[in-house]
Amino acid sequence: MSEPSRLELLRFTRRVVVQQATAALRQIDGWIADEERREAERRRGLEQRPAPPEWLVQRGLNRNNVDAVHCGECWAAAKSGRCRPVSREQALAALQQGVAACVHCRPDTALGFLE
Repeated sequence: MSEPSRLELLRFTRRVVVQQATAALRQIDGWIADEERREAERRRGLEQRPAPPEWLVQRGLNRNNVDAVHCGECWAAAKSGRCRPVSREQALAALQQGVAACVHCRPDTALGFLE
């Protein structure tokens, strides 16, 4: 049996490279499809997320008293973890009952509440 010619070796090498490149492209295409799927899910999640509440009341440590009234996107309210959403009327009522307004987001000013 004779040794393969240089031309046959080059053609064989080309077939191997094409085969490996095709496999690598299939893998990359799979990664792209996975990422497109994740991105679409993330967009759907953002679109379906309910709007943040406009007003929040912060509960005390014993959960029976109300400590403060916040605007819906107040960073201090988010940090406390003890807030629940309320309507505009409920926020006004809490302020009228003497519940403190957050000093950071000033819901009393946003609600037009004058003491």
